[in-house]
Amino acid sequence: MSYSFAQLENLLEDRYRKYNTLDFIPHDPVSIPHLFTQKQDIEIAGFFASILAWGQRKTIINKCRELLQRMDNAPYQFITQHQDEDLKNLLGFKHRTFNDTDLLYLVYFFRWFYEQHESLEQAFLGDVTEPISFQKGRLEHFYNLVFSLPEAPHRTRKHISTPAKKSACKRINMYLRWMVRQDEQGVDFGIWNRMSPADLVCPCDMHVQRVSRRLGLIQRVQSDWAMAEELTQNLRQFDPTDPVKYDYALFGLGIEEKF
Repeated sequence: MSYSFAQLENLLEDRYRKYNTLDFIPHDPVSIPHLFTQKQDIEIAGFFASILAWGQRKTIINKCRELLQRMDNAPYQFITQHQDEDLKNLLGFKHRTFNDTDLLYLVYFFRWFYEQHESLEQAFLGDVTEPISFQKGRLEHFYNLVFSLPEAPHRTRKHISTPAKKSACKRINMYLRWMVRQDEQGVDFGIWNRMSPADLVCPCDMHVQRVSRRLGLIQRVQSDWAMAEELTQNLRQFDPTDPVKYDYALFGLGIEEKF
């Protein structure tokens, strides 16, 4: 079935309003950063919730809560003030292929980063005097920065995607949606203001891809960065200032309505 522009717009707007509500939060990994009010706690909890967003949502949420308990439910304080003895609390953590080697390195990186910067937003922006202005470059810069330290384990690279490897970068794009998008309904946080919601790229999990292809929003067969950009560009037709708001509509159609 083919859809006219007006039909697509009505469908996307209707489902966006239906699913972008506070009721969405408890059953989604975004509930994890919503446990906190301090900016840095939200950034860190959100990062781990997005990186661990692999598998069933209930399991993801439970594993994230376990991780936060190991950090005394104070991730920013734990990362910036921990002693070597405290790191023993992290040993044995595992979610699918993510393990304590990956976790310990990311804690190490974050401590190094927060010693120099107030917010993790800067990790995506590049040089302060000449910030990166396009999303692909920001994600590539973030990946390169995270793994710039000599202690970086090679195995941890598979847990953070980069467009340089043609990945669709679903989890990082979801994280950026949480941090950047100004959301009147209060699901996304909008605590970063040096990136624009208009620049965000739509997170493309298998549900979003399936629905988007059925609606004619993507033609590309391969699940890669070019596909994510194609979808986002098509969504900009309906709202150029906030295209990724339709992630809610596509995800809801896919996972809730089995569209």
